[in-house]
Amino acid sequence: MKALILAAGFGTRLLPHTEKIPKPLFTIQGRALLDITIHKLLDAGCSEIAVNTHHLHTKIETFLNSRNYPIPVVISHEQEILGTGGAIKKLASFWNENPFIVINSDIVTDIDLKKPYTFHLNHNFPVTLVMHDYPEFNNVSVSKDNFITGFHNDENEASADIQKLAFTGIQVIDPIILDFIPGHIFYNSIDLYKELISRGMKVAACISENHYWNDIGTVRRYQEAGFDKMAPESFRKAFPDNADGYGKKINKVKIKGDGSDRNWYRLTSGHRSLIMADHGIRSQDSTTEVDSFVSIGQYLHKKGMPVPEIYLYDTFSGLVFMDDLGRADLQSVITETDHTDKIISHYKSVLNLLINFSVSCGEDFDGSWTYQTRRYDKNLIIEKECRYFVDAFLNGFTGMDVAYKNFADEFSIIADNALSSATYGFMHRDMQSRNIMVLNNNYYFIDFQGGRIGPIQYDIASLLIDPYVELPLPVQDQLLHYSFEVLSSKVHIESADFFSSYRYCAMARNLQILGAFGYLSRIKGKTYFENYIPAALKSLKHILNLAGKAKFPKLTSLIDKL
Repeated sequence: MKALILAAGFGTRLLPHTEKIPKPLFTIQGRALLDITIHKLLDAGCSEIAVNTHHLHTKIETFLNSRNYPIPVVISHEQEILGTGGAIKKLASFWNENPFIVINSDIVTDIDLKKPYTFHLNHNFPVTLVMHDYPEFNNVSVSKDNFITGFHNDENEASADIQKLAFTGIQVIDPIILDFIPGHIFYNSIDLYKELISRGMKVAACISENHYWNDIGTVRRYQEAGFDKMAPESFRKAFPDNADGYGKKINKVKIKGDGSDRNWYRLTSGHRSLIMADHGIRSQDSTTEVDSFVSIGQYLHKKGMPVPEIYLYDTFSGLVFMDDLGRADLQSVITETDHTDKIISHYKSVLNLLINFSVSCGEDFDGSWTYQTRRYDKNLIIEKECRYFVDAFLNGFTGMDVAYKNFADEFSIIADNALSSATYGFMHRDMQSRNIMVLNNNYYFIDFQGGRIGPIQYDIASLLIDPYVELPLPVQDQLLHYSFEVLSSKVHIESADFFSSYRYCAMARNLQILGAFGYLSRIKGKTYFENYIPAALKSLKHILNLAGKAKFPKLTSLIDKL
């Protein structure tokens, strides 16, 4: 048995994603769909496979050349796209006297390809199309004795004698049909089958039932196919004690996210649940947010850190399945806590974890896992925090017309001092109360994709000046001194260096917070972030006072006007 995988198409409905990656190389559970299809053909007993190429053909060819399949996989490159019929004709010398399979490269299915091939061998008609009932695509007319009678806009309507079914993209063909296909031109297989039918020849329909099938022709359908495949497997991995009982019926409910563009879902099956993050389809070749999320998350979990376990992921589709850590975050817990002593107790517990987290994970952290920058450095502070504050908050949110260069020297002082006396370790970079989940009196860190090597003082500052909670200044001060005690018990650090770096890290973090709130409320339309701007401004004024107004006269004067 030989086969042709149709992989030459442009994937126009998946633009702009198919501008760089051809549709057959889109992945499902980390595997290229083309590879999945080849293995299905291998399982069916295929002895040789051809793959036609056109759009982004070198990427498909590079992929195939990197594989080591146990049978020949031949590339049939089309200088001009030829259509299904033209692709079959171009491979005339490839076929032998036996029927062959032709399959679309953009379908995800568990149909056993042996069955339609065996079905075809047991009749005397030149073509078998594998059909099924799929209302969205039911546009092929099939007679009650299972023969194709018309396509798409043909006059045949569903009746007692005719039913409308959908073509699965799988067909078995006798080599005799090559005589009916013109050479060296674009030719559609539907035109071929209409021609055969008009000549009184039969096109058989092999009706498939009780199977999974999807195509990935659109973003929605691609991500739906990824979810359908990965969600049940995630439940089996997460709950192996009852692997057969979970994942068969999965309910998906969107949950509120925060500042990012990701979509979050709670998945439930029985009384078990998982969280799925949808980062969106990959848009670049370099490291992306989802790459960092997976790599850093897996590293932290292996180190025994309190983070959700990631069970399954696909970094091209952007889907990641992980532990459900409940609905309570530190912000909600603190908001419902009346006693200062209890609040301090919560924060001391978190600080113990945070500092252990930072020190332990800073030792062998791999900077290649990060996106944007490998380390927290001066350029990042200047561009992603100081300039962000000017562009997104001062100019974008308040409507001021402020030139960054007027404050460049003061921003440079902030960056230099934040780094010069810092204690370095793993830095979460968004260590605030909404990124700390509380479950069964335990604390877990989430949203770690921005992690990198940087000042431990930055994460401590992020936690203590967090505008979502707005800890009283005396409580902040008490917890800051507690942080120094804990950190100094683990690494050698001078008191003056610790507190100096803390103040400047707090300043940089505060600028970043205001930039983010301005951007999210004005550009992203998430206006609820405006509620926290007064607390962030109050915090920034306090930190500037601690650092000394004389060092930052321009910035202090500006902030005092807000």
